[in-house]
Amino acid sequence: MTTKRKSIITGTLLLALLLLAVYIFKNNYQEENGASIRINTPTLFVHGWGSSYHAEESMVAYAQKSHATNSVIRADVSPAGKVTLLGAIKKRAKNPIVEVNLQNNKSIFAGTNNQIAAMNKSSNYIKDVIIALQKKYHFKRINLVGHSMGNLQIAYYLHNNATNSHMPHLNKQVSIAGHYNGYIGEQDAPSKTILNHAGKPQKMSADYRELLSLRKNFPQNADVLNIYGDTGSGSDGDVTVNSARSYRYLVSKRAHTYQEQEIKGPRAQHSKLHENTKVDRLLVNFLW
Repeated sequence: MTTKRKSIITGTLLLALLLLAVYIFKNNYQEENGASIRINTPTLFVHGWGSSYHAEESMVAYAQKSHATNSVIRADVSPAGKVTLLGAIKKRAKNPIVEVNLQNNKSIFAGTNNQIAAMNKSSNYIKDVIIALQKKYHFKRINLVGHSMGNLQIAYYLHNNATNSHMPHLNKQVSIAGHYNGYIGEQDAPSKTILNHAGKPQKMSADYRELLSLRKNFPQNADVLNIYGDTGSGSDGDVTVNSARSYRYLVSKRAHTYQEQEIKGPRAQHSKLHENTKVDRLLVNFLW
């Protein structure tokens, strides 16, 4: 073998070793800094009006005790939409959970008197959290769980982003006590929701009419579980059964699967649903 040929082979091997070293260093650096960690489908929990991540803790604790997850972090969201992730999701974490904590927990914005405009803007908090997660982790699908107003924020997020290719695909959605066609005593909402055989409300609130586009663009591969309560009067005290069930008309024809679960009794009260073991069990069985 000539000296020139030996030099070429040696140079090629050195170059290959250098490229391999760069690749290994880059991967290790990214993993250590959380920039390129691939994770399983994360699940976002979104609390209701005037609440906080504390309303999610009971459900999350049940998931941990059931060994459905071994990784929980929190996403604090400022009124301006700045997201601070507290904790880290490790590589190969099992069913990671993100507890969303909204500082603007009443969706009030200066200069915004229109409720639809406020909900559209409020839904951006969901998007802000997802984008913050995408900057640190790689995932293609996401689960969304909401209670009360959190469901409307999720519904409006889907209304605005269902066809956005930059956002992860919706895998599963759990709605708990969603007041899609208004809550009891809400101004300008139907005082009573009557549904036809397809689940369509006889009278629609302005918020509900805004969400009718979901009938055409709701993610077709997503599974939906709609949980609502009845303390004995046809409502959970704040949301009527039929207002919660009206979500069926918006999504059921496009969703991969859609199912409803009614919780009855004193523990079916609006604010007690997220502290209800039956709800916890339904969540874990459906999501994981």
